[in-house]
Amino acid sequence: MRSRYAAWLLGLALLLPAGLLKAEVPTVAAASDLQFALTEASERFRAETGRDLRLNFGSSGNFRRQIRQGAPFELYLSADEAYVLALHEEGRTEDAGVVYAIGRLVWMQRPGRDDLPGEADPLAGVREALAAHAAGQGRPRLALANPEHAPYGVAAKQALEHAGLWEAAAPLRVLGENVSQAAQFALSGDARGGLVAWSLALAPAMAERSEHVLIPEAWHAPLVQRMALVKGAGETARAFYAWLQEEEARMILADYGFRLPDPDATPADEGDVTP
Repeated sequence: MRSRYAAWLLGLALLLPAGLLKAEVPTVAAASDLQFALTEASERFRAETGRDLRLNFGSSGNFRRQIRQGAPFELYLSADEAYVLALHEEGRTEDAGVVYAIGRLVWMQRPGRDDLPGEADPLAGVREALAAHAAGQGRPRLALANPEHAPYGVAAKQALEHAGLWEAAAPLRVLGENVSQAAQFALSGDARGGLVAWSLALAPAMAERSEHVLIPEAWHAPLVQRMALVKGAGETARAFYAWLQEEEARMILADYGFRLPDPDATPADEGDVTP
């Protein structure tokens, strides 16, 4: 069972003599939707093990390119499993890794406007922005991550295409380099709102200055998120990788709105998630 293997790997890593560990603090490449969840997880890990990590947040596609070019990351957490699987095929990761979460997309906007779209029509704000622009009432921006390299940008594009709004929204779209930057754009003064990760909207630092509504999962491809150790990873990275598969870390991810894979899933069905 994967959970028992992860516990064994974590225990082994923690028992190794300090002299066998990599001297430097390992750098983790993590998708921007993990900005708050993984920070909390790493702080918990540090408190329990005394080991430090360096977290780099950005777009999954950019990290995939950097790892392919030899960037010194030791652990890669992608918001799109395809990037991890591609690196595995190229021999850049130790194995195919594991699915650690399933993400969700939301419409997010500044609070106190009394015009948050309802669940039945979560993209009503996009249509309202288009109508206002057509009527000469300014240029209300619509924020999303760049779909060229950000998985949540791909999901946002697919949701807008589902609603028949992608092309019409072109004059109003503003693209973030990653979904975290898109969330900042969505809350700026000239924006109507944006399509971002639910995990960001749930973070206390964001929740206190925003409101949101979930986008139906059927409106875009599943945001299956996978992680893997990069070839040459040291023991601290290995310990953190194992720790992230344990119940304590899984509950942190759940608190930020991620759906969780079955801890006992086999590689063939590891995309299965628990409610």
